[in-house]
Order: sequence, then structure tokens, then C-alpha cells
Amino acid sequence: MKRILTAIVLILLVFGLIFFGQLWMITLAAAVVAELAVYEFLKLAAVGAKAHNAQLGIPVWWMGLGAALAFVVTLPNFPVEAQLPVLSALTLILFTWNGFRAPLVQVLPDTAQGIFGLIWIAYPLTLVPMLWKQEDGPALLVFLMICVWSGDIAALYIGRAFGKHKLAPRISPGKTWEGSIASIVGSLIAASLLLGASDALTARGNLILHITEPIWQTLVLAAILNVAAQVGDLLESAIKRGAGVKDSGTMLPGHGGILDRIDALLVAAPVLWFALLLKDYFGLGRF
Repeated sequence: MKRILTAIVLILLVFGLIFFGQLWMITLAAAVVAELAVYEFLKLAAVGAKAHNAQLGIPVWWMGLGAALAFVVTLPNFPVEAQLPVLSALTLILFTWNGFRAPLVQVLPDTAQGIFGLIWIAYPLTLVPMLWKQEDGPALLVFLMICVWSGDIAALYIGRAFGKHKLAPRISPGKTWEGSIASIVGSLIAASLLLGASDALTARGNLILHITEPIWQTLVLAAILNVAAQVGDLLESAIKRGAGVKDSGTMLPGHGGILDRIDALLVAAPVLWFALLLKDYFGLGRF
């Protein structure tokens, strides 16, 4: 019951922001999620370091500052070109900090882990407000969330009921090929339903879910996003298994931690962004 109630609250919050929020609200919400997620990442990294009789050299203040700056440089007054210099500056700050404070054997791994945390968590989440402010941005975000969530639900229940062939037993023993295939089918069905809703609303003059691309492009994109989401889920499982923990945290009752809920999104969102860039480059039209 906790799992269901938590999921309902999260879905309502997300859709409420998408349809009724403003850009600053969505940016702030994504930034808060990023800060909580990088904090969980620090705890996972600390567990891994302790297992090797080492002390983690990534300070909380640096991780929090880095996640915040990832969103600051996406604001309208900042040029896109500022992102790489800011990331480079953060790298040098952490490198210097570890160089003078951490055991020498930890300088490289601690610095690399810190940068990885930002690239894996903070920067993908900056794409959420950037997607929202695109033309038909709300429809884009709804499409992304539905593809990720419907696939996750289908994999969970079909995998439990019919799963026999292990997908990646070394990383996540509970995941099966049957669940993975069901996940793709679930995303395709959800994308088809979204297309139907979009057409029905558009016919009545409501463009909130307006989708103009051909049906085949939408379905191909749904399948690609589902695969990306499954990869994201497996990658977070690899990190947790390496740290010897079941969940990334306990912030979400019945769901574990923040990272456990956004792991799929952290890969699916950049894939969607890149797919949109490719559509523009090859003149395949907008979403």
C-alpha cells in the first residue's frame, strides 16, 4: 500500500508541474531532486570506499554546489557554452581539494567519482526543464514519463508472473527477458494510448498533448526510450550491488531512495534529447 500511495502522490506532483507549473517551478523541482539524488550517491560511494578500507574524498559542499551550478548555467541569462567551463572548474576544485587532503591513492578515484556523480545525475536532470520549454514541451515530458513508467510497471508484474530467463543475473538477479520484453510492449501500448488522447484533444482544439510526428516515429522513439530506461535501471543496480546495498536510500516509502525512482530517467532523458537533435539534423520534423 505504501508503494502505491507514494507512486500516486509522485505522479500527481509530476503531472501537476508539467501542466500547471512554470519554468522556474520545474527547474527548482528538478534541482531539488538532483540535490537529494547526489546526496544518496555520496552515501553509496562512501559505502564502497569503506568496503576497501578507504575514506571518501568527495565533500558534501562540493557535490551540492556542483549540482546547483548545473542548473544555474541552464538559466536563460547563461549561454550554453558556459556548461563545459563550469564543469571543468568544478573538476579542478575537487582535484585540488583531494590532492592536498586525501591519501594519494584516493586522489584519482575520488575525483573521478565526484565528476561521474554530476554527469550521471545532475546534468541529465537539467534536461527536464529544457525539454519542457521546447515547442510542445509538456507533451514531450508526458511522453517521456509514460514510456519510462509504463515499461517499469509492465516489467515488474509480467516479470514476476512469467519471468524465467534471467536478463542480467550478475547485476540484477530478479530481472528477466520476459519482463524486459513486456516492458517494451508496455511502453508501446502507453505511447499508442497517448497518441489517441493527443488526437482526441487536438480535434477539440486542445493542444496540451499535441504530437505532430508520424505514428511510426513516435513508436520507434518509445521503444528506444524504453531500452534506455532499462539500461539506466540496470546501471544503478550495478552501483548498488557493488556497494552491497539493496536500495539507494529510504526517502520514498515503499520505493527506496530517490535514485531508485529516477535511475531510468537519468538515461532516458539524454537519449530523448539526442533523438530530438537527430530529428532536427535529418529534417524529420518536430515532435
